[in-house]
Amino acid sequence: MKRRTFLQAATALAATPLQALADEPGLTLGDPVPFTHDGLIARARAMADEPYRPRPTIPQAWQDLSYDQFRHIWFDHRNALFTETDAPLRVDLFPPGLYFPQAVACHVIEDGQARQIAFDKAVFDTTDQFPDLPMDDTLGFTGLRLRAELETPGIFQEFAVFQGASYFRAIGTGDIYGLSARGLAIDTAEPSGEEFPDFTAFWLERPAPGSDSFVLCALLDSPSVTGAYRFEITPGAPLSMEVDAALFPRRDIRHIGIAPLTSMFLFDETMRDRFSDFRPAVHDNDGLLIANGAGEVIWRPLANPRNLQISAFADTNPRGFGLMQRSRRFSDFADLEALYHRRPGLWITPHEDWGPGAVTLIEIPADLEIYDNIVAYWRPASPYVERSEHRLTYRLDWGEAPAPDLGLAKVINTRIGGRPEGGLVVAIDFEPRDGLPDLDAITPLIRSSVGETTPGLLQRNPETGGPRLAFTFRPGDATLAEFRVQLRSETDPLSEVWLYRWTA
Repeated sequence: MKRRTFLQAATALAATPLQALADEPGLTLGDPVPFTHDGLIARARAMADEPYRPRPTIPQAWQDLSYDQFRHIWFDHRNALFTETDAPLRVDLFPPGLYFPQAVACHVIEDGQARQIAFDKAVFDTTDQFPDLPMDDTLGFTGLRLRAELETPGIFQEFAVFQGASYFRAIGTGDIYGLSARGLAIDTAEPSGEEFPDFTAFWLERPAPGSDSFVLCALLDSPSVTGAYRFEITPGAPLSMEVDAALFPRRDIRHIGIAPLTSMFLFDETMRDRFSDFRPAVHDNDGLLIANGAGEVIWRPLANPRNLQISAFADTNPRGFGLMQRSRRFSDFADLEALYHRRPGLWITPHEDWGPGAVTLIEIPADLEIYDNIVAYWRPASPYVERSEHRLTYRLDWGEAPAPDLGLAKVINTRIGGRPEGGLVVAIDFEPRDGLPDLDAITPLIRSSVGETTPGLLQRNPETGGPRLAFTFRPGDATLAEFRVQLRSETDPLSEVWLYRWTA
C-alpha cells in the first residue's frame, strides 16, 4: 500500500470544536439516537445475516484530485470537536477525496445518546489551488484525529488517527508516526487478492473533565465479515489501546489476520549493498518480536527480499508479539527529515487464550520507502466459519520500547557481509544486561538449516557494552537458509532466540 504520500497529506490537515468561534461555522450535530456498545454488537451480528452492501463513492471529481491539489484542503482547527469546552480532548476530521473515496459516519456520544456530525465543507480551509468541485449527499468525513494535552497545558498534541479502510495509527508521547495497525486482515498475500474490511462508522464518547482515557467505537464491514470494535485509548509513553472486537463472518474465512500490523522496511546493515543511499538504514521497524506460548522469546530481524516471503511461527496461546524499532539513535539513519529513530514499535498482548495458530510475517519486495511492505498478524489455525461469532480482547502498546521486559538479553543489531575468502560473516549484537555471566561462561548456540557455520566468536562490543557474536556461514550451493542463534548458560537461555532467513 502506497501510504507515505497520504500520511503526509493527512499530517498537513489540522484540528478541532463543538462550539463555533466568531467567524467559523463549527460542527453541526444531528438528532440524538440511543447508543450502547452492546447495541453496536447486535447491529454487526444482524448485518452479517444480510448480503454485503457497498457504500456509495464520492463524486469522481473528488476522487481524481491530485496529491498536490489534495494538500490544499485541510480542517480548520478552530472548528475542532470539543473546542472551548472542558473536555480534555480535541478531535479533527478529514476531508474526502484522492485515496479516500467513501465517507465514514462520525458520531459523538453523550449521556448514552449518539449524534452524527454533519458534513460541511465550510469547516475546511482551502487555497486558491483547490478546484471547485461538485457537492452531493455522498460526501462526508473520512476519518478523525485525536489530540490531548500531553506535555504542555493548553497545547493539544495529536496521538492517534483513524482513516482509510480499517487502518489506524498512534504514537507514544515524543514519537512520530510510523507503522499502522488494522482492525482485521483477510487473505493477505493470497494469489486471489487481499480483502480490506472498512471501518464504516465511528462513535466517540465525550470524555469527562480530567479524563486521561478516551473511548472510540467502530463498525467494521466487508464482503466477508462484519464487526464491532471498542477502543479505550490512553495516551502516554507508551500509548495503550484496549481493544474489544466482536466478529461475525458472512462466509467461511480460511485466512484471517487478527491484530494486523503494517510497516516499512527498505534496508539496513544486512543488505546495505543493494541500495545507493547516503543513509545507513531506512525502516519504520527493524524486527518482529514474539513471546510464544511455550515460553520462548524470538527476535526475527526484518528483511526486504527480492521475492515475496511468508513466514509462519506456529504457536498456541501466544503471550504477545509486535514490530519493534530498536535502532534509536539518529546516527542509525542520519535522516533529518524522516527521523526514523523516533518511529514507534507496537506490542500486542492477548487477554485470553487465542488457541493454536501462527504469528505470520509477510515481507514484500520494495525499492522505495513510500511503500508499506511488512505485514504481521495472528492467524488462527481453524477457519472462521459462516454465521459463527468471535470475541477477542487485546491491548496495543505504542512507543519506543512498548514490549514488557521478558527477562532475556535483547538483540540490538544484526550485520551481514561477505568475506574476501568466501562465505558470509554474521555479527549479532546483544544488549548489556545485569545478570549476564562473563563471556567465557556463555555458550553460543548456532544452527543453520543448510551449509556450514563456524562455532562463533563471542566478544565485548566496546560501543554497546554488550556481547557480540560473530560467525562465518558458507552456504555452498544453497540459496536459502534458516538460522537459529541464542546465547545460553549450561542450563538456561540468556538471550532472545535470533531467527533469520537468509536468501542468496
